[in-house]
Amino acid sequence: MDRKILITGAVLGVLSVVLGAFAAHGLKPLIAIESMQTFETGVRYQMYHAILLLFVGNSVLVHQKAKKLIFLLVIFGVVLFSGSLYGLATNTLTTFDFKSIAYLTPIGGLLLISAWIAMLIAFIRVKGN
Repeated sequence: MDRKILITGAVLGVLSVVLGAFAAHGLKPLIAIESMQTFETGVRYQMYHAILLLFVGNSVLVHQKAKKLIFLLVIFGVVLFSGSLYGLATNTLTTFDFKSIAYLTPIGGLLLISAWIAMLIAFIRVKGN
């Protein structure tokens, strides 16, 4: 499981850099400044959670059951939160109306918050100092 978490964290990190570069160089002239800021928020939160997975995958303080839960919460949270922000930011460039699925953003955010809470609980349960 640790290897899977680490690989996923690395992939999310790589994709964050690629998407950030794409936004800065490819999207900037095509979308409004507010949309650009929305896209960048998605990239930023994706990177934060890539780093979280790298930390969790390397932690000996978090049990495997908690690691799996955090992993799933982060994956689904990033897809729903960042993914919906990417869609909303580029809404004017597609024929699909991403505003119709805007409710996914807060659900994804709630999953990301839950991942952090799961990690906090895992740390609280650690025996010792």
